[in-house]
Amino acid sequence: MKIVVIGGTGLIGSKVVTRLTEDGHEAVAASPDTGVNTLTGEGLAEVLAGARVVVDVSNSPSFERAAVMEFFETSTRNLLAAEADAGVGHHVAVSVVGTERMPDNEYFAAKIAQERLIENSSIPFSLVHATQFFEFARSIADAATVDGTVHVAPVRFQPIAGDEVAQAVGRVAIGPPLNGRVEVAGPEQSRMDEFFRDALAAWGDPREVVTDPRARYFGSVPGERTLVPGDGATLGRIRYRDWLAAQA
Repeated sequence: MKIVVIGGTGLIGSKVVTRLTEDGHEAVAASPDTGVNTLTGEGLAEVLAGARVVVDVSNSPSFERAAVMEFFETSTRNLLAAEADAGVGHHVAVSVVGTERMPDNEYFAAKIAQERLIENSSIPFSLVHATQFFEFARSIADAATVDGTVHVAPVRFQPIAGDEVAQAVGRVAIGPPLNGRVEVAGPEQSRMDEFFRDALAAWGDPREVVTDPRARYFGSVPGERTLVPGDGATLGRIRYRDWLAAQA
């Protein structure tokens, strides 16, 4: 089965391509690096010819309010139109756990707009909502750093390994459309400030972690359970400490 992976040369996309290929599918990585640009529509018709499934794991190069909204709305409209012309029967998109619980967040608002376009299209779909990736833990800590200290809210946090996100996306891609969503998260839930206190110690990072109930997460203050999944989520098996040890 031909499956086109938009953003297929990135962190999660490349893992999805590898897994689908190992399972015997014709997985095609599509990105600007391969001559496919969803913002302009360049290369879409060619790469989607004969595709039965499209997986969209692309991401905006900018998180600035107007830019991120423009990216997800324009690229999704172009992609869905090209899929309709090509007769694609299943659109899979990766989103974020908690988008609807923090709509004032500029990135989350753009993801909500993307999801609405997908839900209102004529193409059967599946949405995979994932928690934060282990691979992004350091950048989250950097974004939360103020005057050399890391300010983190004491809210629930349940990150997941990128490999397990890719596994979940691949599993959904080869199955029937959900016309709904599935949530995926790591196996361990903790307080966000405690996670980063332990993580920085494991990294050998001397920065102090400050528990700050008003700390922002990329521009917005998360609620107690904004960033964790609800009941029925698919949980991974890889713990952060084991993942970190494997990277070393």
